[in-house]
Amino acid sequence: MEKNRESSKVTQTVNKTIIYVVCIALAVLSILPFWIMFVNATRSTPEIQSGLSLLPSSHMMGNLKVLLDKSFDPLQGFMNSFIIASGATLCTVYFSSLAAYGLVTYSWKLRGAFFTFIMCVMMIPSQASAIGFYQFMYKLHWTNNFLPLILPAIAAPAVVFFMRQYLLATLSIEIVEAARVDGSGEFRTFNRIIMPLMMPAIATQAIFAFVANWNNLFMPLILLTQKEKYTMPIMVSLLRGDIYKTEFGSIYMGLALTALPLFVVYFLLSRYIIAGVALGGVKE
Repeated sequence: MEKNRESSKVTQTVNKTIIYVVCIALAVLSILPFWIMFVNATRSTPEIQSGLSLLPSSHMMGNLKVLLDKSFDPLQGFMNSFIIASGATLCTVYFSSLAAYGLVTYSWKLRGAFFTFIMCVMMIPSQASAIGFYQFMYKLHWTNNFLPLILPAIAAPAVVFFMRQYLLATLSIEIVEAARVDGSGEFRTFNRIIMPLMMPAIATQAIFAFVANWNNLFMPLILLTQKEKYTMPIMVSLLRGDIYKTEFGSIYMGLALTALPLFVVYFLLSRYIIAGVALGGVKE
């Protein structure tokens, strides 16, 4: 018996060690590209061309100066990107959660067909409708405007699907019926009762939506032609010049500045995801 216990303890120790090693290796692989990006932001172009390095250099201020000399306005880019990304994220998570709430709590004849239609919309790539969308915005005189980049985020089929699956697993219809009996309106029930219950799912999708809209280059590049309207990805894409004149250090500096808000958003919202996992772990 003692030998069996000792062998089981050794097996558990080995398994835990393997798990820790694998997790640490995956964490290093995930962090390494970002670390290289931040390190290259402190290196000069000749140093970057000479090879890979994991140690920071002393050219950060020089790269920042070159970046600003190229008419790169980080404050304006941050502001434009933040307006678009935050507005689109709010539209995405709120209206997608509202649509999922309607699909789960209301029983109507075409509910299945409507959900199937939403799934079919997921299969249409945004690039396929880009020309028609641009012509439509041009006729509305909405080019060089942030609204065409924010309002379409109301229709996010993938987020609706995620929210619906989350509500099917966590929402009890009795809660909604009790709120209705107490005289609560549908929007008040959704805003005061359902949304707090969906906070882990909302935080998860908010991170994905914010990152996607912050890094979006295709549609802003088509719709925005005025320099004062440029987002951070557009500014970074315009930094690359001729192959003999490209300042790679300043490009990495621009990429590092672009990525910083994404880390901030993730760390602000990650606690909701962790709380949701912990809540699901103790649920019977």
